Amino acid sequence: MQTVKLNNGVEVPILGFGTYQIPDADTEAAVRDAIAAGYRHIDTAQSYLNEESVGRGIKASGIDRKELFVTTKIWVENTSYDGVMNSFERSLKRLALDYVDLLLLHQPYNDVYGAWHAMEELQKAGKVRAIGISNFGVDRAVDLAEFNQVTPQINQIEINPFQQQATNIAALREEGIGIEAWAPFAEGKNDIFSNPILTAIGAKYNKSVAQVILRWLVEQGIIVLAKSTKPERMKQNLDVFDFTLTDDDKAQIATLNEGESQFFSHSDPKMIKWMASRHLGV
Repeated sequence: MQTVKLNNGVEVPILGFGTYQIPDADTEAAVRDAIAAGYRHIDTAQSYLNEESVGRGIKASGIDRKELFVTTKIWVENTSYDGVMNSFERSLKRLALDYVDLLLLHQPYNDVYGAWHAMEELQKAGKVRAIGISNFGVDRAVDLAEFNQVTPQINQIEINPFQQQATNIAALREEGIGIEAWAPFAEGKNDIFSNPILTAIGAKYNKSVAQVILRWLVEQGIIVLAKSTKPERMKQNLDVFDFTLTDDDKAQIATLNEGESQFFSHSDPKMIKWMASRHLGV
């Protein structure tokens, strides 16, 4: 599979399997099936409450650990120096792994600087191959990069046809930060799977709307996470390397941009308070 090289030389499979909102009871089978379908990049998080099931799915796959790229994320309540150091060990235990390939700060709240120093130490110790952030605005990402030893290797952010973030992507890349997309299908919002522009483009190549969106992101060099619990859909989501979008296709997709999140604003005080109150004990 095509890979993206991060600013520290680590290579990431450009298509990853996301496990957000997959029920814990279904996660082990989903991860096992995803690996069988060809995925080599698995994404989870402390707040998904499924790290243990992800670990079981990895073990059940029988795949060599070195062939996999595994990501987890530090939840807000653990975003501090001690919080990272302690909770990361718990994550490793739940995943039944000796190291993770990518460790992210899940949200830009709490003591992100203390947390980042801990992540730098974990990387130096070889327990993490790459470190990064998620849902950070460009200003917060640049601030973190400029005032610390290690520039984030990745910022995982919402990117989909309705929230394209071209300006932010360019600014992050100027800083040397890799881009990873969550919610590429906007979780089905705005009838995305029946959108006439995306449907028409898909018909040209005998591809689904989901495949068109994934191809659009891959062609931008953006790492993207797709999610499905159905093996046939997993395989379809990987089948995006045999066609190329034209400039006209991309221009049409550009017209879909609404320039705002399809979910919520990370600068909304109410959302910050909600996340601060979400004590998961992870």
